[in-house]
Amino acid sequence: MKKKKLFPSLIIIILLALAAYLFEESSPPFTTTPAGSGEVVQLVFPSDRYPETAGHIQEAIRNGESAICTISREDAEENRKESLKGVPTKKGYDRDEWPMAMCAEGGAGADIEYITPGDNRGAGSWVGNQLEGYADGTRVEFMFK
Repeated sequence: MKKKKLFPSLIIIILLALAAYLFEESSPPFTTTPAGSGEVVQLVFPSDRYPETAGHIQEAIRNGESAICTISREDAEENRKESLKGVPTKKGYDRDEWPMAMCAEGGAGADIEYITPGDNRGAGSWVGNQLEGYADGTRVEFMFK
């Protein structure tokens, strides 16, 4: 008799936990939206999903790099070339840049760190997806949870 009452309760608990997890994952990572020019969008970066990239960005900011990324997609290729100039490749690692190449603040003088490809590329894809609806010139502040 107790097993019959326990099973539905267990199912309900599992479903509630799953719903809470999915709600957390689908909630928008932005804490503000731009109301006009000069506004800064705050993007909450998922440190738990991309810990190496998050650690690199936070360290670079602590060392004086900007926490703000002004989207400038048209400059990304040139910025990447400039930021990685003179930094040799390393087998099994990507060269992560902060500020990112797609940021007006990126390019020569960017902070570079070797991190694993899965973390770097996953983080880059995540950021690209979050910012795809924002125009060049949008200022984005990276926050961390």
